[in-house]
Amino acid sequence: MSNKEVKAALKSARDAIRNKEYKEALKHCKAVLKQEKNNYNAWVFIGLAAAELEQPDQAKGAYKKAIELEPNQLLAWQGLANLYEKPGQINVKGDLADVYQKLLELYESDDKQKWCDVCNKLVELYHEEKKYLEVAETWQKLIRMKQEEGAEKTELHQLWKKMIQLLKDSTRNQDNKTGQLLLTAFEHALNSADMVPGEDHQHLYKDFIQCLSKFPHEVARLEKACHDMMALYPTVSYPLEVLCLHFIHSGTLSEKALHCFSRLLEMDASSGPGIIGFGIKCFKEKKYKEAVKSLTEGLQKTNQCPAAWHYLAEAQMKIHEHRNAVLSCNQALEALGAPEGPNLRWKNLVLQLKAEALIKIADAYAAEEAIKALEQIVNASSDPVVSALRGQAYLSKGLMDQASKISQELLLSHPDLAEAHALEGFIHYSQKNYEQAEKSFLKAIEKKDGTAEYHQYLGLTYWFMSDETKKDKGKALSQFLKAAKLDSYLGSAFCYLGNYYRDIAGDKSRARGCYKKAFELDETDEESGTAAVNLSVELGDMDTALSILNEVTGKARPGTAKWAWLYRGLYYLRTGQPSQAVADLQAALRADPKDFNCWESLGEAYLNRGSYSTALKSFRKASELNPGLVYSIYRAAALEQILGKYENAIATYQQILKKTENYVPALKG
Repeated sequence: MSNKEVKAALKSARDAIRNKEYKEALKHCKAVLKQEKNNYNAWVFIGLAAAELEQPDQAKGAYKKAIELEPNQLLAWQGLANLYEKPGQINVKGDLADVYQKLLELYESDDKQKWCDVCNKLVELYHEEKKYLEVAETWQKLIRMKQEEGAEKTELHQLWKKMIQLLKDSTRNQDNKTGQLLLTAFEHALNSADMVPGEDHQHLYKDFIQCLSKFPHEVARLEKACHDMMALYPTVSYPLEVLCLHFIHSGTLSEKALHCFSRLLEMDASSGPGIIGFGIKCFKEKKYKEAVKSLTEGLQKTNQCPAAWHYLAEAQMKIHEHRNAVLSCNQALEALGAPEGPNLRWKNLVLQLKAEALIKIADAYAAEEAIKALEQIVNASSDPVVSALRGQAYLSKGLMDQASKISQELLLSHPDLAEAHALEGFIHYSQKNYEQAEKSFLKAIEKKDGTAEYHQYLGLTYWFMSDETKKDKGKALSQFLKAAKLDSYLGSAFCYLGNYYRDIAGDKSRARGCYKKAFELDETDEESGTAAVNLSVELGDMDTALSILNEVTGKARPGTAKWAWLYRGLYYLRTGQPSQAVADLQAALRADPKDFNCWESLGEAYLNRGSYSTALKSFRKASELNPGLVYSIYRAAALEQILGKYENAIATYQQILKKTENYVPALKG
């Protein structure tokens, strides 16, 4: 075939393709290849025809052969791109990206528009594959090309915004380079905006600051962006809120942070981050109750703030609300999710605090939960304080051998650690080895004198060691006073002081003051509440006794605070107020329906009120619960007599006399 015939055959192939006669085109091309096996156009036409005949492998092979022959010719690359872009092509995205890269190289100097079209396609492909770094780098090339062509500021602004849109999902798993390119895009978009200040620019600034807050290492940039936005939009609270949350999460409370909190609250008194910031300030100033109040309020508005939940749990621990502290720790862990980087530090702190709170609750279930929390701390085995907590948890659970093993190991490896000596002291105290416990607690105090718990346990050790140490003012009393001074929220220390002043010093007035303080700090402390009421009665101060009882019953949920209801009910019974006595004794029975003494007192109250039938039922209930209550049985018989049920009354009197032959009221009845 001559050169002329080759050209004619190629023309025929081109015409056949134009007319969609693809098989005919293949014949012409094959004829050419017999003569010229390296004919570029023939291979390209074969690729085109095969692609249309749904023969992708043949088409791909033909295009690749053409590319091998002429690597810098456009046609084959374009054909290969069209082939890979067809629907239903499997596992070709990587190859298609390489083809686009080559097309960009070929179009760069000759056809800017086509270069831009291919660039858009390549970016879209990378975006589908979540290759965000490649998206960012390729889109930057497009912007650079537009800048070289002298594009308008408005067009460039839209391109930077588009880049932000493309990279918005990259912050979850991005490398540092992608992050930097995203932040650069934000800065360019902000600088190229037309309306400044303006609504779109304001939204863009908010997005920029939100994005920056996800980068722990971009603190300086975040602070600058927030201050710049505040200067442009002084009435918008958002940048201040982000700055406050940043300071909260950092765990530091500088003058700058305090200024930020107060400025935000001036701007918006109901701002969650502002109220949280104020709560942290109260915490640092040791105003723990105010801290709990503000942090709780702030977290109702901004609940996804693990650091704030941790501060709340710490404040609750300081005022010994251990169960609430556990709940706050759980909220912190939920807000943290699956943490990494700086959040991992917060997770470890929260888990340790949760374990401390659970150990203070001091029951077997809580101890088990404490052990689980400690097991989740990263590198826990290398932290001796965490090991000491694990020892306390084992002790609470009754696992003495495990607790003792940890104690011995810690004393060998960390002889200067207060927690190691304290753990040894707790173990000895639980085994009533008071002399050994004394030595351990004294060593713990020597290493860390400011811990109220160590002084309290040393005081208890002296209290139970002997009558001599119990009565010695320099022993038990001295340690309880130190504990109360070091921790003014430690209700149990005041309760023990009350015991000392009542039982040893015989000072009822001072004892009552201590019990009252203990009860004010912990309203679940029935021992202190009852003692305060009893001593008030003994001191002839019924007003104080009633004020305590009224406060407790006023706050009590149904089925709780039995002691207060019972005590006040008996008071009303003694003072001739049977209706009030009935109401209070019923409330006491809701808390403990099997208290036969309470049923007997309720019967008395009904009797005094003239409600004979219900009185009879109450006395019968008391005697059912305790058949040895002769008085209740007698009262039931007397009421049957009053109600005219004489046969029943006689039978009941006879029942009493069988048990107690000379019981005069029954004989008389």
